[in-house]
Amino acid sequence: MNIIFIGTLASLIAGSVTIIGASSVFLMRKVSEKFLDTSMGFAAGVMLAATFFGLILPAIKIGGMLKTALGILIGSLFLIVMEKIVPHMHRVAGVKGPPVRLSKLWLFILAITIHNFPEGLTVGVGFAGGNIASGIVLAIGIGIQNFVEGLAVALALFRDKNKIMQAFLIASFTCVVEPIGGFLGISIVSLSKPIIPYGMAFAAGAMLFVTSEEVIPETHSRGNAREATVGLILGFIVMMFLEGIFVI
Repeated sequence: MNIIFIGTLASLIAGSVTIIGASSVFLMRKVSEKFLDTSMGFAAGVMLAATFFGLILPAIKIGGMLKTALGILIGSLFLIVMEKIVPHMHRVAGVKGPPVRLSKLWLFILAITIHNFPEGLTVGVGFAGGNIASGIVLAIGIGIQNFVEGLAVALALFRDKNKIMQAFLIASFTCVVEPIGGFLGISIVSLSKPIIPYGMAFAAGAMLFVTSEEVIPETHSRGNAREATVGLILGFIVMMFLEGIFVI
């Protein structure tokens, strides 16, 4: 089966888990902030482990330390530029990017889009090295993160006085960009073998930026830093075991 199709399909499935997470808002409207921050911390741990074991280590094995370091820097810089040129709003840091006449809701959606693109890219690039098991484990990790994110986004929208169905639909819609990222990642990297380590490291840099810039600060912003940190450690361990069992 075509590796580009597999990578795109995997990113689509991982992204679609956002819808399942968002649908949980119908049953979990009164989730405590402590539970949510712990869950988001867990998701951050999964993202960090997936980035290290699924992207950085394979990139080093294929292309060496310097190519990997360069790719990480470029991926991080790409996200920094996106944050500068695309108007958006974080739940903690507030409005960022150039001034624009958009509603608070659209700015929030743009922020989630910037966040989700690297996740789709990660899954797509994960299949580039030809290790299907590694790509699948990465997709599982991103899927876990998307479930938590889907619920968190839907809850945030609902608590911001949006109707529950509207909150669910908007949170679900944010996953659309992931298969696009997956397709672009696997397509570009598959063009040439020498590009593979750069592509993996680029996705890793983007993921590291998102986790450090957005996810972790948010989990520490409501007085639940200890719980979020424990969640992060547990998430890292779970993803490490998944990588160890099926890939390493």
